[in-house]
Amino acid sequence: MNKIIRMAAATATAGILLAAGPATAAAAPTGAAAVRADAPAAAARLELPRPTGPFAVGRDTLHLVDGARKDPWVPAADRELMVSLYYPAVAHTGSPAPYMSAAEARALLTDRGDLATYATPEQLAAVRAHAREGALPRAGQGRYPLIVLSPGFTLPRSSLTVLAEDLTSRGYVVAALDHAYESDGTTFSGGRLLGCTACEQVFPDHALSRVSDARARDVTFLLDRLTGDRPAWRHSRLIDARHIGMAGHSIGGASAAAAMAADPRVGAGVNLDGTFFATLPEAGLGKRPFLLLGGDPALLPPDLEDTSWADAWPRMDGWKRWLTVTGMGHPGFTDWPVLSDQAGAPHPQTPLSGTRSQQITRAYTGDFFDRHLKGLPAPRLDGPTAADPEVVFQRS
Repeated sequence: MNKIIRMAAATATAGILLAAGPATAAAAPTGAAAVRADAPAAAARLELPRPTGPFAVGRDTLHLVDGARKDPWVPAADRELMVSLYYPAVAHTGSPAPYMSAAEARALLTDRGDLATYATPEQLAAVRAHAREGALPRAGQGRYPLIVLSPGFTLPRSSLTVLAEDLTSRGYVVAALDHAYESDGTTFSGGRLLGCTACEQVFPDHALSRVSDARARDVTFLLDRLTGDRPAWRHSRLIDARHIGMAGHSIGGASAAAAMAADPRVGAGVNLDGTFFATLPEAGLGKRPFLLLGGDPALLPPDLEDTSWADAWPRMDGWKRWLTVTGMGHPGFTDWPVLSDQAGAPHPQTPLSGTRSQQITRAYTGDFFDRHLKGLPAPRLDGPTAADPEVVFQRS
């Protein structure tokens, strides 16, 4: 039986996300756990950590439709994307950007179980982020490298908000994607809440490679729309199309490698704890750099051992690192441990604190892109450091 399906059954009430070691592919559905009507209100508003870089963060939302391609899960529909575009902005302009809609929060909590005991959909929707909608773009700084972010399967793009805001504050344009019919619930144009139709096909058919293949095509379409002759985004002039990277969590991380294999414009990639369900091409990734950043292998049950990183390693033919983080489970690379800590919800699947989990995720992902998209020094990636004792260099 596919390990993701077995894990979904084993963790139906275990928490907000699946437990995993260094490469669990998908945050699989955890059943139909209902949001408790008596979930207590927290004393304080939930808030994401502040970005670490010098730039303020603006955000736009873009709805894209690929009229040349049908959706892999709903063949009668054209493929659609919802995109949050983050960009370096002028401080104190624009208005606070919402974290997610109440309908999206309700769908997420209904599928995630235990967090619903500690937070309401309204609380989750009202999480304080740091991006501002309609903010003026920062002028006079030239163009910025573009980083595409893809979330775990069933998760919305908002699950990577902490990482998106931090990368932007360090001087990147970030495009965080929602791929239609692949999350618990994402609001598309016209107020349509699209649920996980893909779940009905992927898990019974053991077809997770279809997800990364489709997302690779999504990225090519996105890049065409952002950097082509008639760009779809009003601030596309901010993008340095010569320097593009991609990172993703879970199946989104596997999709980063798939996108690199399919599109030479993607010059660097990061896989945050995602199994490779499709084999990397024998020709490799064209000497382009790739970072594997995974959870603690000790937290993965023995019967769920994953060998896909070891299998893929020889085909990564450029600069590469394979790192794991002691105490970090599969959810640790997302916003959820931070929010769980604030809500008072336990997250035994990732015992490392939310604060520390995000410090490590942001630092190593940001330094990787600084090194390979900006040419900046990143000594943190050269070997173990006393400042980050949790980070283990497995292979380099």
